[in-house]
Amino acid sequence: MKAAPQAQRRLLDLQAIDTSLAQLAHRRKTLPEYAELDTLARNLSALEDERVRAQVTVDDLDRDIARLERDVEQVRARREKDDNRLAAGTGPARELEALQHEVASLTRRQSELEDQELELMEQRETAQATLDEIAGRQQAARDARAAAEARRDAALAEIAKEEEFKAKSRTPLAADLPGDLVALYDRLREANAGLGAALFRAGRCGGCRLELYGQELHRVKAAPADEVVRCEECGRIMVRTAESGL
Repeated sequence: MKAAPQAQRRLLDLQAIDTSLAQLAHRRKTLPEYAELDTLARNLSALEDERVRAQVTVDDLDRDIARLERDVEQVRARREKDDNRLAAGTGPARELEALQHEVASLTRRQSELEDQELELMEQRETAQATLDEIAGRQQAARDARAAAEARRDAALAEIAKEEEFKAKSRTPLAADLPGDLVALYDRLREANAGLGAALFRAGRCGGCRLELYGQELHRVKAAPADEVVRCEECGRIMVRTAESGL
């Protein structure tokens, strides 16, 4: 294939743009915020499981406390009724003595129930503190997620802006080059990890870094200036300039 030396040199400019676009695409896929967001998502899921367990503990204690409160109220009401009967002093002495024993028993029972209720209330306070602590960690994780999302979105916007600028630069440059040269370059770039053309510098292919010797180097030196020379090793276009050492 033939192409003017100037067109071949401008192919390096096209390659530079395409390399930048490839780097931007890679950067978009590998933003550190993605890994951070994945970690935060797992943390939030684990925290939610932890919160549910803590909430169940609080709810169970609330239910037990409410039951004890009802029991205490029933015992208190019964004791007050017996106290009133004793205060009235009516009835046989044996009944009044039995009432005194029952009041004493109810008083002990009320005290026991109130002690149990107090113990459960203390447990409930500890459980609520645990629940509040988990909620605090959840909020911190949500704040971290929001910050990471903001950084991700800002990075993506910056990448999109750079890509737009590069793409606008590429279009007129590619249009100004020979169509067959660009077609060959694009085909080679697709087959060679995004690198279709490279500078031939100091006797070395800029694509595969292979240094040419003997007959192969002579072939490149002898090629006309408008000959599109390709590397025998990697197949890429080797663009010759004053840096080629020919």
